[in-house]
Amino acid sequence: MAGTKTVLTVGSFIIVTSILFDMNKLNLFATICCCVFFFNCKSQNNKAMADHKDNPYYSRTDTAHLHVSDAEWKKILPKDVYNIAREKGTEWAFSGKYYKTDERGTYYCAVCGNHLFKSDAKFASSCGWPSFYEAMTPTSVRYEDDNSVGMRRTEVLCGRCDSHLGHIFDDGPPPTGMRFCMNSAVLEFEPDGK
Repeated sequence: MAGTKTVLTVGSFIIVTSILFDMNKLNLFATICCCVFFFNCKSQNNKAMADHKDNPYYSRTDTAHLHVSDAEWKKILPKDVYNIAREKGTEWAFSGKYYKTDERGTYYCAVCGNHLFKSDAKFASSCGWPSFYEAMTPTSVRYEDDNSVGMRRTEVLCGRCDSHLGHIFDDGPPPTGMRFCMNSAVLEFEPDGK
């Protein structure tokens, strides 16, 4: 009987030791994964910042509301982006670079870097513009009545920089029934894992 207890105790010790060893490997693995993820995110943000080196207001981490004049934006933004974002222009239907994009990732404001939409909320629409059924967060966007061009619509603006993004309609799919009809020129897309 004593021999059996010794074998069980030694066996238990070996099992506990191997579990702890495996947990240490697991902890090491988790630490490495976190470091890779952190540096990957940091390099993505650095790339986004390099693409916007002339735009001191662009940030994918700052969520503070911006108060920048149109005259200042005009100095900073490319002509096509300025036209849509600040003059409430619209790109031609079926012409935007994200109209048919179905890759997984995140859509940001091309003007200020604000997080706007996840690709999970994007859906195929026949309207000719990238369409989403919900914003990333309730504060990602804001809304204003738009009675221009003889129509009653709801304009969608960036929640951080107040740039015009497009319009929202109540003919979208479940779960919200909404269709955010956005202009590709004022969006930036970052695929997951890059």
